Amino acid sequence: MWRDAANGFTAALRAELFKRFRGLYSEYCPFANLREAKSGRWGVGLTAAKMQERGWLKPELVAQVEFAEWTLGQSFAHAKFVALRDDKNARNVSREIDT
Repeated sequence: MWRDAANGFTAALRAELFKRFRGLYSEYCPFANLREAKSGRWGVGLTAAKMQERGWLKPELVAQVEFAEWTLGQSFAHAKFVALRDDKNARNVSREIDT
């Protein structure tokens, strides 16, 4: 699928992803370590209050992304969506560490 947007998402790709998201919606955050004590610059820092405003997806899809580096807060810097990975099970995905 052709991607022409800087972040990897075209209108057609967004529509396809939203179809895949159906049935995965959850009101509960699936991440144990997500809440942070305070909000920070650029929207970094998802507080308990902000978490209540969000919708969540069950972690069943695997995305491949390109990014420049890990930030000090362990987030992606300059991330770009590449594709969904149907060849990987979400339960088996972990962070790869450069050696």
